[in-house]
Amino acid sequence: MIKRIGDIVMFRLSDSDSNIYLIGDTAIDSGTGMNFTRLIPLLKTQKKSLADIKQVINTHGHFDHIGGNGYFLNAQIAVHEKDADIVEKGDAQASVADFFDGKLKPMKVHRKLREGDVIAVGKYSFTVIHTPGHTPGSICLYDRKNRILVSGDTVFSDGVGRTDLPGGDEEQLHESIEKLKGLDVKVILPGHGEPALNNGKQAISRLSEMLEFV
Repeated sequence: MIKRIGDIVMFRLSDSDSNIYLIGDTAIDSGTGMNFTRLIPLLKTQKKSLADIKQVINTHGHFDHIGGNGYFLNAQIAVHEKDADIVEKGDAQASVADFFDGKLKPMKVHRKLREGDVIAVGKYSFTVIHTPGHTPGSICLYDRKNRILVSGDTVFSDGVGRTDLPGGDEEQLHESIEKLKGLDVKVILPGHGEPALNNGKQAISRLSEMLEFV
């Protein structure tokens, strides 16, 4: 499936894969890698190939977001420093690869991200926001000018990330969502499910209120 959000292209390969966002020569997340035969023709519709992708930014270190990194042979990998070991060691437990019946090979991380780092991608300027809770190194990417939040598995358009997997922390997730409430967000591009295209700030506030009663 392909969905266009302005000049950002969202690919969804299967129910088990994360959303993959393509912006120019950058991919945000890479899915499990188990359905990449589906990605090749989708990329062709955008006049691109796997070799054209020069950068992969992982929102966190779970297998359904990093398993496809290796298919982008010319890409440099960026992930938060607290999840970087998962990628570099091919950590099957921390990545929950077994949950997906997948195998994770160790890969070099070229850029270990921190809170406040800025990543220029095409016309966008994404600030890294460290949002632990789903994993220790979960991040969101925020473009202030365009009011876009790439939220990984921290928040979705209708829910929040789970905390019952290795590295999850419910209290940290609540704190992360409180941090996101302060942002002026119109569009949420989540790690799974449909984007929220018009009411991102209200959606985050609503999710925060729901958590108060959990």
